[in-house]
Amino acid sequence: MTGMRIDVFLDLTSRIAHEARQIIYRSIEKVGDPVEVRYRFVVSDHASEIAARAAYAAEQLDLTEAMIDALANYEGQYNEASMLGLLDELSGDRGVSGQILQAQEFLSRLEEDRHLASAANLAVMPGLTIDDMPYNGAWDEDALFEAMLERSGRRVEHMIDGFFRWGAAAAFALLLATAVALLVANLGGYQWYEALRHLEFGLTLDSHGFRLSAEAWINDGLMSLFFLLIGIEIKREILFGELSDVKRAALPVIGAFGGMVIPAAIYALVNWNTPTSNAWGVPMATDIAFTLGLLTLLASRVPFSLKVFVSALAVADDLGAIVVIAIFYGHGFDGSAFVVATLIVAIMGILNRGRVYATSVYLFLGAGLWFFIHEAGLHATLAGVITAIMLPSRPSGNLVGAAEQARVLFDQEIAHARGNPGSQGMRAEALHNLQGSIDRLREPSYHLEYALERWVNFLILPLFAFYNTGISFADGLSLDTTHSIGIVLGLCVGKPLGIVGACWIATKLKIAQISEDIQWRHLIGAGALAGVGFTMSIVVASSAFAEEYITGAKLSILIASVVSASLGMIVLAWPSKIRQPNRD
Repeated sequence: MTGMRIDVFLDLTSRIAHEARQIIYRSIEKVGDPVEVRYRFVVSDHASEIAARAAYAAEQLDLTEAMIDALANYEGQYNEASMLGLLDELSGDRGVSGQILQAQEFLSRLEEDRHLASAANLAVMPGLTIDDMPYNGAWDEDALFEAMLERSGRRVEHMIDGFFRWGAAAAFALLLATAVALLVANLGGYQWYEALRHLEFGLTLDSHGFRLSAEAWINDGLMSLFFLLIGIEIKREILFGELSDVKRAALPVIGAFGGMVIPAAIYALVNWNTPTSNAWGVPMATDIAFTLGLLTLLASRVPFSLKVFVSALAVADDLGAIVVIAIFYGHGFDGSAFVVATLIVAIMGILNRGRVYATSVYLFLGAGLWFFIHEAGLHATLAGVITAIMLPSRPSGNLVGAAEQARVLFDQEIAHARGNPGSQGMRAEALHNLQGSIDRLREPSYHLEYALERWVNFLILPLFAFYNTGISFADGLSLDTTHSIGIVLGLCVGKPLGIVGACWIATKLKIAQISEDIQWRHLIGAGALAGVGFTMSIVVASSAFAEEYITGAKLSILIASVVSASLGMIVLAWPSKIRQPNRD
């Protein structure tokens, strides 16, 4: 435990901060070994700045702890005169303390502490870091003591959490899963890979059974959760986000429309009157995870308004892909199962209208909906989208009211704990009321979206990529077939042409307006990035193509996605030439 350092970020005018300091010291006492404690001061107003400067002054006199203790019990005004009085009491030397309190170096110390607090990304204040790693756990001795003991594990945990929060992490996970699948399929593991894909399992009850291959469970089952997440995002954008305002939504929606129609038209023309002509939906789709991940890698090279535009465009594009899958790429049709699926949707609608906000009810019905949509011959992932649409929405709760309720609950529980020394933590009823108040602050689907996001990005989508991109090159593959050419041209040429062309026409007709921050070069690069079809294109291809065409289709999607990503990144990363004004 030797060598541990704790940085404590405090607002010295806050009573809570001083109570937190006592918790920290009780935790350090449990550790036993020496722990270096450094104080960093957070400034929220003029009073806290004066208090922080006084603490810095006391630090120069080796009186930091004494000054913080004095401030903990201080009841007067926070001004220079009162702080000098405290310093005089502690040091007995007015001249020295006066000079120290006025020293200019304290302003740079305040700025340094502010920067460190921001870099630590602490969720709340007071806050602390353990060996430069933020601690955002519970403020009690046991939890903090455990965090100190587990600092090595927390370092690994912090690195993992940092990776998950990296904007391009989801795209990286997809790329890694694809690379692993290709390596396995081409380095002697193809037979094993194919056996794994076609491994069947399911449920059996008496003489009735429901079995699917592993690939089908992932493509139709787990991917339903992906479409549930996409559906929640689309609904949120339509109700509250970029697609909620007609003027803001116009340009990305028009761009998305052009980016679907032109690739589909190119594919249809290339494949006219061929057995693969019905797969025109394959080059229409955009992989939102890859596209936004690549934009994140460009960081400050692209304006924020372009990221907003691409996000809204990808959401609208996914909505279009979902509609295409629903209408054109089902397999067979069972009327009885469809009727049951319709009844489940009706029940969801009744619950929605009845203001039933428990998401667990809709998820339970959604599982049944998935089964009957699958049995009806439609694309089973539609169940995820329909469930997302049926999840109830409501305005966020009153933040001030929730905070006041929480204060009253905590006051009551603190009073109860003091009157009953043997009590353990917050009582169940109070905890339930507090949780209900917190949940009310956001719409019901928010919590579901948060719970799903990492599972989808770092498990479901990589599994999908692994099970669908293990293409063997042992016997050679040819892209000279019309369906492969149509996919590559649709994604690499049709996407940027459709998006930029539709936006150009919309701006000329004054239907929509492009942001001042976005140049046409940015739109061309974004249009090229939208050609990264990958996940969504493979979903459509799996339903649109017969078995003999699917391998070539997947290979063409991979090639087109790589080309599109490369072109988009080159165009967007290319330095802009700023025109100097003509002063003649």
